[in-house]
Amino acid sequence: MKNKKHYTELIKNEAKRLGFISCGVSRAEFLEDEAPRLEKWLKNNMHGEMKYMENYFEKRLDPSKLVDDAKSVISLSYNYYPKDLQNKEAPKVSKYAYGIDYHYVIKEKLIFFLSFIKDKIGDVNGRAFVDSAPILEKAWASKSGIGWVGKNSNLITKQVGSFYFLAELIIDLELDYDGIESDHCGECTACIDSCPTQAIVEPYVVDGSKCISYFTIELKENIPNEFKAKFEDWVFGCDICQDVCPWNKFSKPHKEPLFQSTPELMKMSREEWNEITEETFNKIFKNSAVKRTGYKGLTRNLNFIKSA
Repeated sequence: MKNKKHYTELIKNEAKRLGFISCGVSRAEFLEDEAPRLEKWLKNNMHGEMKYMENYFEKRLDPSKLVDDAKSVISLSYNYYPKDLQNKEAPKVSKYAYGIDYHYVIKEKLIFFLSFIKDKIGDVNGRAFVDSAPILEKAWASKSGIGWVGKNSNLITKQVGSFYFLAELIIDLELDYDGIESDHCGECTACIDSCPTQAIVEPYVVDGSKCISYFTIELKENIPNEFKAKFEDWVFGCDICQDVCPWNKFSKPHKEPLFQSTPELMKMSREEWNEITEETFNKIFKNSAVKRTGYKGLTRNLNFIKSA
């Protein structure tokens, strides 16, 4: 018992030192409550063309299928809320994509973190995850007590809102476990009321196939014409349901130099966006998550909002 407490404190202190704004721990066990929800979501085709969501159903729910003899899931959050925003007249990019692709930045920290645990505690087996494996990040973060899943399906924390990345370490070491955070959305429906494509079909349920983020990033085909004039200038991702969330009034600018946006992106006018060349795209978004949609995808999105 003494060791569990000591190891947990050691891990949480290191998480703070690495710049994570929250660190919570939950028992690695089958996500019984999530299983029927995920099954229903997939059955209703709310994942659209994201067919990868149909893969590894059991792995998404059972951490022992990701790490042998898994005992603990360490959930972490990392702030990305920017100090400055884009030119107001320009097409919009989601705030998480302003700087260097978060996968690289956070994965490096997680690898170091796992190495630290092994060095300080001993023979600990584990894996690091940052939005790149079949793991239900928000469910684990909620179980770990670092926030609650809001009506917009984002994880929300009282002190900092929801503009942060989630990451996890699954390890075969037993630790002290945190309690679940209660829901503080109350009667608020700001996110539901503000979604221009009505993707939040009911509280806590987002039809991914209607989400602007899905259309601008995941969908590789033409965007359905029925959604014309509903994108509100978003060309990569969408922050509407977070921007209107009252809890995000507590968001504070991040302190991660690698998430600082380039001056070129911040200053780009609507005209410059509409005339962007592949060369300029590759220069400005060289290490950005925006590379995921590619030049072809971005110009498709720009043409879609321009023709609305």
